Amino acid sequence: MWISDYITRNSKSSSLSERGSVKGSLDGRLQVNASSDFSRVELAAPYGIVSVPPSGEQTVVINAGGCNVCVGTLSSPESLMPGELMLSSAGGARLVLKNDGKVYVNGREI
Repeated sequence: MWISDYITRNSKSSSLSERGSVKGSLDGRLQVNASSDFSRVELAAPYGIVSVPPSGEQTVVINAGGCNVCVGTLSSPESLMPGELMLSSAGGARLVLKNDGKVYVNGREI
């Protein structure tokens, strides 16, 4: 996600953002270990997408109006081309939308 990359690259010059590791979650809010421990970190995501990153995932936390917000987890695009989308779960479920209109569910074209 370009915004996470941008924030992470520029976080050394700004005290408003930090890169850290998810320690866990409680009541839909994260606990993140960065330069200090953050608790009750709210999650931000595109409308209609809700997730809670598992422990160990690398994340970017910003301060938005006095509230700490996770703006996403750092990810690797694997075999995706620009414009393609993959949704995946920690359990291994995967949905891939390809540029040619094909849809793959757990590796099988539907």
